[in-house]
Amino acid sequence: MVRIRVLVVDDHRIFAESLAAALAAEPDVDVSAAGSGPAALRCLERAVAEGRRYDVLLVDADLGGQLPAGRPAVPVQVGNEEGLVDGISLVTGVRSAQPAVRVVVLAEKDDPRRAALALQAGASGWVAKDCSLSRLLNVIRGVLRDETHLPPALLTGVLRELTAARKHRTESERLVESLTPREREVLRCMVAGLGRKAVAERLFLSPHTVRTHMQNVLGKLGVHSTLAAVALARRAGVGPVDLGPAGRIMPEESSSA
Repeated sequence: MVRIRVLVVDDHRIFAESLAAALAAEPDVDVSAAGSGPAALRCLERAVAEGRRYDVLLVDADLGGQLPAGRPAVPVQVGNEEGLVDGISLVTGVRSAQPAVRVVVLAEKDDPRRAALALQAGASGWVAKDCSLSRLLNVIRGVLRDETHLPPALLTGVLRELTAARKHRTESERLVESLTPREREVLRCMVAGLGRKAVAERLFLSPHTVRTHMQNVLGKLGVHSTLAAVALARRAGVGPVDLGPAGRIMPEESSSA
């Protein structure tokens, strides 16, 4: 019998242990539980090292607290021990590090915006926490067949959110394309959280020149703050600069000022 390895990730211990116990009663399911994002990542790493990868993660949508409104999901570093990892970011990190693992998000309530974020992050399903065990098992087995599972009542809202997100992404991509190569480098540094002085040192520019580039970036993107520029850049798919040796921008080549 082929067994399905499931990891329940929820910071509510009683719920996690109860769900794990219910799933463990199934003859073809092996299940473990983790109480946080970092703990889940450690479980995944250990399983890979031992040659027994997990097949499905069941992740609490509210892991580590609510996802702030409008915040894009961001990758987490596998093995990171610092701070909390929210549910949507955990989905992104797991799917990036282990694409074969299927992720199902467990939610207290239906929320089209957050369900759309979960799907964009790589989740294969969004399921209510109070659904029946048989329903959850159907979803687990379904995602392993590359199916995507959403409650019927969420479909219209999720499609609307995904369509709107695509529209915003297209507009954001058009604005980013208006930047010069040097301005795009500066934007990637901004996405990485670097301040003006750090950007100047990295690109071998004067702080005054960096300030001018940053002002040009904000103007061309039509925003009034670094935070707004970073949010727009992420919607356009612009990632942070690789923080390698100063003066080098990877993987893109740096250009002259």
